[in-house]
Amino acid sequence: MGKSTKAIVNHEFAQLPEQVFNAWLDSELVKQWMFPNGDVVRIDIDARVGGSFSFVDLREGEEIDHRGSYLEIYHPRRLAFTWGIPEESSDEDRVEVDIAKTDTGSKLTLTVEMDPNWAEYVPHTEKAWSMMLDTMEEIIK
Repeated sequence: MGKSTKAIVNHEFAQLPEQVFNAWLDSELVKQWMFPNGDVVRIDIDARVGGSFSFVDLREGEEIDHRGSYLEIYHPRRLAFTWGIPEESSDEDRVEVDIAKTDTGSKLTLTVEMDPNWAEYVPHTEKAWSMMLDTMEEIIK
């Protein structure tokens, strides 16, 4: 990906890195934290490098398919994947999740590399991921 714009979100968890990492690859947990207010139609996760995922939720009666492929999986400290909504755009973001152990649990740093054309969406992207990570923390207690 040539030039990119980055959205960055940091979140402190009371949970251990293993718990936080696993919440990204467990379809039942993803359903609860990623779409807490949505109607989840289907979640498919093939959690291996080169594997893919599809998270389909219902918004205003329309199915929205969030798709991506896993680029890196280093349990329990790093996960990288592509992220896009093919029906809306051919652009794909690169999402990197880094998890470090802390004295009180773990710290997650999420970086979304976006095409510069989407720069105006950085604040919205950071807010959306922050809300999802807040929900994740509630779910994995």
